[in-house]
Amino acid sequence: MAKKKTASQVKVTQVKSTNKSLANHKACVRGLGIRKIHQSRIVDATPENLGMINKAIHLLKVEEV
Repeated sequence: MAKKKTASQVKVTQVKSTNKSLANHKACVRGLGIRKIHQSRIVDATPENLGMINKAIHLLKVEEV
């Protein structure tokens, strides 16, 4: 019998501006639900979200929750 694993979560905070960033980096930050500098969101650590975080990692600070 397989155990149901709860999804881990990460706290993502924007630390740099998206001005003069590539359009796909801006889209990844917006896709995570972040709109302003120093705004944080707690998101599930799914492969899709982790891919968006890795794409724009230079704009974000990531912490495990």
